[in-house]
Order: sequence, then structure tokens, then C-alpha cells
Amino acid sequence: MPASLIELERAARERLDPAVYDFFAGGADGEHTLRANEAAFARIGLVPRVLTGAGQPQLEVELLGSRASMPVLIAPTAFHRLADPDGERATARAAAAAGTVMIASMAATVAIEEIAAAAPGSWFQLYIQPDLGFTEAVMRRAEAAGCAAFVATVDSPEFGNRERDLRHGFADLPPGLCCENMRERPGAPPRSFQFVPDLSWEHVEWLRATTALPLALKGIVHPQDARLAVSLGVDALVVSNHGGRQLDTVPATIDLLPAIADAVAGDVPLLLDGGVRRGTDVVKACALGATAVAVGRPVLWGLAAGGQQGVLAVLELLRAELRRTLILCGLGASADAGRELLRPAHEEQPC
Repeated sequence: MPASLIELERAARERLDPAVYDFFAGGADGEHTLRANEAAFARIGLVPRVLTGAGQPQLEVELLGSRASMPVLIAPTAFHRLADPDGERATARAAAAAGTVMIASMAATVAIEEIAAAAPGSWFQLYIQPDLGFTEAVMRRAEAAGCAAFVATVDSPEFGNRERDLRHGFADLPPGLCCENMRERPGAPPRSFQFVPDLSWEHVEWLRATTALPLALKGIVHPQDARLAVSLGVDALVVSNHGGRQLDTVPATIDLLPAIADAVAGDVPLLLDGGVRRGTDVVKACALGATAVAVGRPVLWGLAAGGQQGVLAVLELLRAELRRTLILCGLGASADAGRELLRPAHEEQPC
């Protein structure tokens, strides 16, 4: 097993075509948000308690009726078959082996039916399309496949400007690959992704009325939007700036999390993605109000470096680091972490 996710990224970069590496690694415009996501975690210190007698920590969490062996989920990312021939099938098998939840992307290069068969209880990430009839058909596919929840991405009414892709001329998938979930039904011709510039809360109301499955919104960064989402019956929020791939100069998600947590006041669970690279990052996110985190790019690095076993290595590295961090902080579970654990703190001081 590699010593860290940094080593896995290096191995992945050596194996991937430069255009594919930059597609996975890159962000929007000047990539300020991309860099900020990781840098913000490094600015936050941990101030542990000692002699707590907490013992071996409990890592398992429950989210939206799904149980995960640790508060680390697989975030939705596109085009896994660019990293490994088995693509999302390999990622799903690793998720199942690790006992965690895979959030399958609507832009997957493997059909949701195959993903959900490999990782029962997967969640499905959805981009609302202008044709709501088609959107509903895709949702019904995910429901029939056994998906346990929907995660609607709401920060993408337009496509972000990704300069690395422009430099490489990266625009289309190579022959033989497509977005398999952009089919109205298996075997139907795939449609092209379309963005919805007039995406609104009415679309969220439509989603809530269209499915009985738990519904999370991904891309919430403003407290007012968090409160609106809760008022409309959304079941969870993912605090996310799309990994820095949409609007550049949005602050790091870990910096935005406390205000979102204060706004929802525990009414719905919060997830966080963006910049999580260490078990210490997981604990910091939980201390600021998250129930769990989701990791995206590290999963792709593991997939590119070693297929299914590479993804499993990512998850097991994070599990080991998380367990060690909780023990060294004197905590019995990630839910026991509070803001008093952190420096520079959000004002609170330890008692």
C-alpha cells in the first residue's frame, strides 16, 4: 500500500495521458479555488485532548438511511474509464469492499445498473436537464437499479471555463466511450449534456415531488440557500464548490462549512467535498459540522494507479489516518469532534 494519497497521485500522473490527467486535476480559470480547497485544511490546526480514555473509535456513520463503515464517501466524478478500462465498475467494487457509499455520476462511462449491481445502495448524482421528461426517465432508471438516494448538483447552470482542457483541446470522449446514464433507457441512443441557465428552486420542488428517495443538494455554499433547501424538504446538503471546477475564487469549502452548519442548525446532515486528502481533514470537517466527507480526485488517482485495488487503497489509507487521528485527539467517534478542537478556531476557546 502507498504511504499517502500524494504518492498515488504521482503514480497516476505517470500513467495517464497528460490531457486526461489535466482533465481530472484541473479547475476553472486561474484555479484559485482549486488550490484553496487543500490549503485551507492546512491552515487549521488540531489541539487534542489527552487522557480521555476514549479507546478504539467508532467509525461507522448513517446517512440518509445508508450505513457507511466510515464518514468517507466516494464523490461523483465523470469518465472513470479514462483512468481504467473497468471504470466505474472497479470504483464500485472498491466502495463495496470498503463498506462505504459510492455516489455515481450521471456522467459515468458505465451504466448505473452495473454500478449499483457492484455496489448495492449507491447514490445517484443528477444534473437536471432542460427536458424534465428525460430527467425523470433517468431517475427512474436509477431507482429501478436500486439506488438509495439522489444527489442533485445545483451549482452548474453553465459549464465552468477549464483552461487546461482548452489548451489540450480536450472536449469529447474517445470512440467507444459515452455517458452511459444519458440514455433514456439502456440501449437507447445517448443524449448530450445540456446545462440549464434558468435552474431555480422550482426545479428543486419538482425533484422533491418526483421521487420518494432521499434527496441531497450538492453545491450549496451560501447559508441562505441552505435554509431555503431545508424549507423545501431536502434531506441533506453537500457543501461543495465543485472541486474548483465551476466558479473560480469561491472560498474553500472547509471555510464555508461553519456558516452552513449554523444556518441549518442540525435540521439536515451535511457532507463536504473539496480538498480532503488526509484523515485529519475528515476530523476537521466533522468538527465544523459535517457528518461525513466525499472524496473525488483521490479516487481517480487510485483508479489510474491500480484499478479497483488502487481505489480500495485510497479508502483504506483514509480509514487508517482517520482512526489514528481520532485516537490521538482523544475522541471516540468523528461525531464527538467540536470546534474547540481546532486552531485557528472559529472563536470558541477550550474549557
